[in-house]
Amino acid sequence: MNIKAFWRDIRFLNILAQAVFIVALVLAALYLYRNVSANLARQGLTVGYGFMKNPASFDIGESFISYDPSNTYGRALLVGVVNTLVVSALGIVLTTIVGVAAGVARLSSNWLINKFAAAYVGVIRNTPLLLQLMFWYFGVVIQLPRVKEAIELPGPIYLTQRGIYIIWAEATSTFPAWRVYIILAIISIFVIWFALRSAQNRASVPLSLWWSLAYLLIPVLIIWFGALIQPEPPLKPIVPELAGLNFRGGLRLTPEFAALLFGLVVYTGAFIAEVVRAGIQAVSRGQVEAARSLGLTNSQTLRLIVFPQALRIMIPPMTSQYLNLAKNSSLAIGIGYPDLFSVAGTTFNQTGAVIEIVVIMMLSYLSISLFTSLLMNVYNRRIQLVER
Repeated sequence: MNIKAFWRDIRFLNILAQAVFIVALVLAALYLYRNVSANLARQGLTVGYGFMKNPASFDIGESFISYDPSNTYGRALLVGVVNTLVVSALGIVLTTIVGVAAGVARLSSNWLINKFAAAYVGVIRNTPLLLQLMFWYFGVVIQLPRVKEAIELPGPIYLTQRGIYIIWAEATSTFPAWRVYIILAIISIFVIWFALRSAQNRASVPLSLWWSLAYLLIPVLIIWFGALIQPEPPLKPIVPELAGLNFRGGLRLTPEFAALLFGLVVYTGAFIAEVVRAGIQAVSRGQVEAARSLGLTNSQTLRLIVFPQALRIMIPPMTSQYLNLAKNSSLAIGIGYPDLFSVAGTTFNQTGAVIEIVVIMMLSYLSISLFTSLLMNVYNRRIQLVER
């Protein structure tokens, strides 16, 4: 029997190469750790996170969770993380809308719309983001009228120098009881989805529309049952009203937050517009001609034929742009928005814990990026063609 020598086996060599690489990586990490520890010891410094329990003693201009200067550094850093998450999540949603609209406009047969979209993409992509943020903050938001001369938009929405005031909702006394029905409604959606998916896989045919309506029917019945038990709604709208020298009630978006969000959306939307344009143009021309031969209009062709196929091409580069948006939010320090980078910088200046702060920032941004990538990869796998 001819036994092949293990040192000539490609599979063994591949495993050996990976093992050697992992060992080398671990040794390099240990070397760096010992080197940093030795340098810190010579300077009388130690690495630790005990400072996280000390009072921060500095104010944060904007916070989506409760915060007071008497809170700890850990709470202050949590405020920075939440501020970054809020602007990143809203930015991803809004920049998708702007990017898709601009990408479709780039392919419009209307000369004016086409050239306007091309000018938007060309100007925004070729100017630095920090410069754009400063333009939106100092050149637009700060130049809005005073409170008594606020610009009123439908909603109502009020635009002023002190920020943007919009209608908001406030929890009522029945909100804790309503929370149970809301959680049950959300759980029912996932349970029904898994049940319908399993039934469809067993039947190998699409389920009828009536079965699909169960997505809406059962959650609505749960909420309706909750309304019978608790007649008072869980939330009540709060409309901003001018009282004295400022608005009372509603939600106030600070000038810094508004300028950062608008700047990130406009900037990232230009890149997504090119991704959308390239994805649409990558779809075979025969698909469009086949749709027209069936009598579909241009909008129906784009919505039902072209765009679903283009999504398979667009999702990976769009994911990269979403990650860039989250990381670019660190430029908020240029206009005074207290994101994670800004709060971490203040914490570092007061504590001197440079390594600990850098590790916290790296892990925070890494977690945001990995979670965003996970969601996009799951969606990407769902829309990919499966070869049998």
